[in-house]
Amino acid sequence: MSGALLRYRVLANVVGVILVVFLLLAMPLKYLAGEDWLAEHIAQPHGFSYMVYLAFTVDLARRAGWSTWRTLGVMLAGTVPFLSFVVERRNTRELRAAV
Repeated sequence: MSGALLRYRVLANVVGVILVVFLLLAMPLKYLAGEDWLAEHIAQPHGFSYMVYLAFTVDLARRAGWSTWRTLGVMLAGTVPFLSFVVERRNTRELRAAV
């Protein structure tokens, strides 16, 4: 399970960073300054990394025996700025303590 946890942790942080940059930097630049180049370059990598995050979350959930509701909650954490960091840390702490 350590490989699945590592993959999940990396993608949770990547998705979190890209989402924060997208929402707090790229979108204000696009709508307040008329500069859409950053939003255009971040949207697609964010979408791709989020799909990979979903796959890694399902893999970890299957190995850890999470319920469907918990798995869905962890998946949705990747859509809220900063929440993916909090949920990733909680899940890592819990799974490492269980071993």
